Amino acid sequence: MKHKIIFAVSLAGILAGAATAIFFSIKTPALPPAFSPASNPYGSGIYAEGIVESAQTSGENINMYPEVAGTVKEILVYEGQQVKAGDILLRLDDSIQLATAEQQGSQAEAARALLNELKVQPRKEILDVAAAQVVSAEATLVTAQDTYRKEITAYRMDPRSVSKDALDSAANAVAVANANLDVTRKQYDLTKAGAWVYDIQNQERQTKALEQAHAASRALLSKYALRAPRDGVVLSINTIAGNYASPQGGYDAYTQGADPVITLGSSPATLNVRCYVDEILVPRLPLGSNMKAQMSVRGSNVKIPMEFVRVQPFVSPKIELSDQRQERVDVRVLPVIFRIKKPANVNLYPGELVDVYIGE
Repeated sequence: MKHKIIFAVSLAGILAGAATAIFFSIKTPALPPAFSPASNPYGSGIYAEGIVESAQTSGENINMYPEVAGTVKEILVYEGQQVKAGDILLRLDDSIQLATAEQQGSQAEAARALLNELKVQPRKEILDVAAAQVVSAEATLVTAQDTYRKEITAYRMDPRSVSKDALDSAANAVAVANANLDVTRKQYDLTKAGAWVYDIQNQERQTKALEQAHAASRALLSKYALRAPRDGVVLSINTIAGNYASPQGGYDAYTQGADPVITLGSSPATLNVRCYVDEILVPRLPLGSNMKAQMSVRGSNVKIPMEFVRVQPFVSPKIELSDQRQERVDVRVLPVIFRIKKPANVNLYPGELVDVYIGE
């Protein structure tokens, strides 16, 4: 009985080993690749890395920075929104600058009012007062002259009837009345002449200076609203309301660097591809009129023909794709820009990396 059990276990082990061997010897066919790798469609084409960007007449995407620093008050657009030139995209807190502009505007208005007051002089009411003062001075002079005449007449008739002191006082009163009349007449002429031309010129300069200061303050106030410089689409917004923004951009907690507050691009229907051709391959680069190119969208079998636009004639270190600005890079590249028409059934966005082959 014991031998039969051992024989059965051995047979079961042999059968299990045979089954395992057969199972693992079965070859599973390999899965087909999800997409074909980029291939050179030209006989002597050269390879370049490319980056999709919005179509611009020159340069790349529009990276927008505020010209003044402040706290973001409100953002009036969203990513992907079409905007027109002059549309307000973002506002910064302008409460302090607004108060400053209003204060300078009030100062300019006060200076302008004073200038107008000088130009309309003499004021009729003031001139009437000056004329009345002349009449009063003339009457005072007549009274003083009459008094002196009486005193001198009495003195001549009887020197003992009027004291020498009273006679001198009457004479002095006439002299004072004459002087007062002369002053009031000159004051009347001065009032009638109006403001002095030099006072008007000085006030004109002060008014102009205050108006220019107010205009400069208003111009600075307008900088607290970030406006679209041209028609386009909002590609990215790198800040939120409450964040601090400056002419250096907004702080990015992930990269610990400064990013543009808003990136603006052209219509997504037409895009550019900026290719970076290795300096070793530059001598093999065809002439612009003969240049053809094809790009491959990574992760797909999509291949899109491209139209040559221009060459940026400046060979620079290959740091654009890695953004390592402090790194010493030996590889230098020549930027070549192509234009593509985005297919309707392809997802393609600015900033996407693509493979490019350039040929004739």
